[in-house]
Amino acid sequence: MNPTARFIQGTFAFRGSGLGSPQPLGNSAIFTVPADKRAQLIYARGGNSSDALVCLVLTRDGKPIRFFPIGAKSSVHVPLAVVEDIFPESKLEVLVAAPDGVSGIVVVDVGLLLAE
Repeated sequence: MNPTARFIQGTFAFRGSGLGSPQPLGNSAIFTVPADKRAQLIYARGGNSSDALVCLVLTRDGKPIRFFPIGAKSSVHVPLAVVEDIFPESKLEVLVAAPDGVSGIVVVDVGLLLAE
């Protein structure tokens, strides 16, 4: 077995529409697990330039699976123990939720390990 690292990462501008209404960050914040692989989350990092708490929301096939709150002008690093397999062809996407009208930049770095 040859595990391969993959990442969902980038710097994204956002404008909040409420903490209960996560917004997409764009195509580079989406990863689809290849048909012949399984994925495991190994870490999540994020940074927030705004003056308000924001939350990164990791979804699998459109449903939230993890929430990563990031304080105002702060960052977060969450090592994720390998607790679940993400099945082939699953679509992972990182969204951001922020209070209505809050804008800023989020830095996203989610690490995945792919294996057969």
